[in-house]
Amino acid sequence: QVQLMESGGGLVQPGGSLRLSCAASGSIFSKNVMGWYRQAPGKQRDFVASITSGGSTAYAGSVKGRFTISRDNAKNTVYLQMNSLKPEDTAVYYCKKFPPNSTWGQGTQVTVSS
Repeated sequence: QVQLMESGGGLVQPGGSLRLSCAASGSIFSKNVMGWYRQAPGKQRDFVASITSGGSTAYAGSVKGRFTISRDNAKNTVYLQMNSLKPEDTAVYYCKKFPPNSTWGQGTQVTVSS
């Protein structure tokens, strides 16, 4: 059973940066497609970014050019570097292991506010 644990969220001013981490256990991490989603209050959970086992990436249009997803297979960890943050980036950010056996982390709050 895969377990995912996010960290790195917090309060940041507009224009600032944060790096989220997602540590995975209980799986052959390097073979899994991993991703990040986010959910703002009262809204659905939306795709943010994903990365394949080979390092190919995909991004939502709203974050492309500002966010970067990466992974360190030796550490069983996937990262989300977020730059030029905007108030509309405020949300709970979730790490996801894609199918088979899709799994979600518990989420980490990111608040962008002055």
